[in-house]
Amino acid sequence: MECARKFVRIFQTHPQFFSRSIAMSSSSRAKEAVEQLKDNNPYYSKYADKIAKMQQTSAEEFLDRIERVVNPIKDGKSQARSYSELLNPKQKLATEEAELPHKKLSDIMKLELIADKDAEEISQIWIEYHKTKDVLAATLTTAQYETLMARAKEHPIFLLPLPRSEGFEFIMLQFSANTVHFTPLLAYQVHKENAPECLTVVHYTEKQDKGLVLMRGEYDTKVLTAQEAQCLANELQMFYYKTDEAKLKLLETFTKRPDEFKHMDLIREVENIQLA
Repeated sequence: MECARKFVRIFQTHPQFFSRSIAMSSSSRAKEAVEQLKDNNPYYSKYADKIAKMQQTSAEEFLDRIERVVNPIKDGKSQARSYSELLNPKQKLATEEAELPHKKLSDIMKLELIADKDAEEISQIWIEYHKTKDVLAATLTTAQYETLMARAKEHPIFLLPLPRSEGFEFIMLQFSANTVHFTPLLAYQVHKENAPECLTVVHYTEKQDKGLVLMRGEYDTKVLTAQEAQCLANELQMFYYKTDEAKLKLLETFTKRPDEFKHMDLIREVENIQLA
């Protein structure tokens, strides 16, 4: 996981790796990519053995993984496998369109305890219930949730830049049913189905009749701090709940015109976010 974080900046600043002539052999192109890593990434030596092993196993696969880091969307389709495969790598989905089932509020809370409560009371109970737990908790209005899901349908995959001490790490998000899955982009490309999610955000809709949707986010404390998990949740809100022309344009470009998408434009949109 740590090696995945260290390499993210090199792919951001050197996308020209992948515009070279296709006439070059896979082996030569893989060797050139490694040379670029040596020259431009100060952490290369620490992870050289792992990179070399991957390169020697399959030069073509090595290059394919790097390309999918830089261009996760190609021809309007995701080049990454679904998160259901990440969670259950040995199982195959019944159809390509299948999704993970909705997670239910009854799995974590006794619904009869809030059956006679109004929206404000439920919201207070929800926030209070999670105060002592290592999770994120918030509430959305029905209107906010409808906006979220409408944009999720149009833009089911996106990247969010997470501020780090050495720069920004790109986190890939993907919607599935009422859940948003977050995985470090490089970790997924390096470890494939063995790359765990660092954050999972679930929206519970059982109290939508009261104008309320409950949000809960569980994060891997070995990968994210509480502040970093909250930062990702805030960025999700910025791009998917609110109306901001610049951010909507980035979503549109990423989904429909990936060749025009610029990582630095994305970073500029969130660079004023500070971790508490």
